[in-house]
Amino acid sequence: MTMYGYFLSCEEFTPHELLEQARMAEQAGFRALAISDHFHPWNDEQGQSPFVWSMIGALSQVTSLPVTTLVSCPTVRLHPAVSAQAAATSANLSDGGFRFGVGSGEALNEHIVGADWPDAGVRLQMLEEAVQIIRRLFTGERVTHRGNHFTVENARLYTLPDTPPPIYVSGFGPQAAALAGRLGDGFVTMQPDAGLVGQFRRGGGGDKPVLGGLKVCWDSDRDRAVKTVHRLWPNEQLPGELPQILPTPEHFEQASSLVTEEMTAAAGTFGDDPQEHLTAIRAFADADFDEVYINQIGPDQRQFFDFYRTSVLPELG
Repeated sequence: MTMYGYFLSCEEFTPHELLEQARMAEQAGFRALAISDHFHPWNDEQGQSPFVWSMIGALSQVTSLPVTTLVSCPTVRLHPAVSAQAAATSANLSDGGFRFGVGSGEALNEHIVGADWPDAGVRLQMLEEAVQIIRRLFTGERVTHRGNHFTVENARLYTLPDTPPPIYVSGFGPQAAALAGRLGDGFVTMQPDAGLVGQFRRGGGGDKPVLGGLKVCWDSDRDRAVKTVHRLWPNEQLPGELPQILPTPEHFEQASSLVTEEMTAAAGTFGDDPQEHLTAIRAFADADFDEVYINQIGPDQRQFFDFYRTSVLPELG
């Protein structure tokens, strides 16, 4: 049976708002949390970007729900050894309720340290090497590693959970789905693409969990909801590899100027009709996803949680 969770958007909300959303999500009946990991928001209108590892520590103290990063990049902005320490501490704090979602990253967040931004194939090689390092560190052994992309000298994690957190690998194409099947404890992808899920399962994923997510905008006025999404998240409609290679929020704003309200309206889930929300969510279950995380865009958070508590989650079982 598919599990339904709430997605905390670090790009749009302050730390205190995210903590309150986590509390409301648990009260509404969501069974898990996911959280984004960004240095920048996608655009200045979103306007926030708290440090995800601080947020996970705080979440462990205000909710009993498991938390998954969707997703962190453990290759450029943070070295794999530092990422491993952050993930191990998070798993320890949450009594094993932390899952480490990882991906190959976006220039938006990773270029800030001055490193060259490699092409997609190299980024996947870096991710594979990083995950191998992280898994070794999760054993508690002392690790020295000299690879194609990373060096580790005499590193050992002293604070570990009883069980290492599972590592879920993100991907949006066949090559990444195959890597996730071979390397990950699960697969993360944001579209209800049954073909991609099948490639993951055939590539070694088997019955490992597949996680997805979608953004919605509850509002009593559907047209107003469309305007809210078009103002805050037009980047959701940018095609292809653009989200991985554009380096600043200003570049995303320039590219997003080509996204019209009509394009936004045709691609999202808006308003207060439960059936529209249920149809969008069930598309993931129909595509063989195990977990689906829903994010409410805009300020109407309490109304959204009331709506899902009474009209959506009961219908999903």
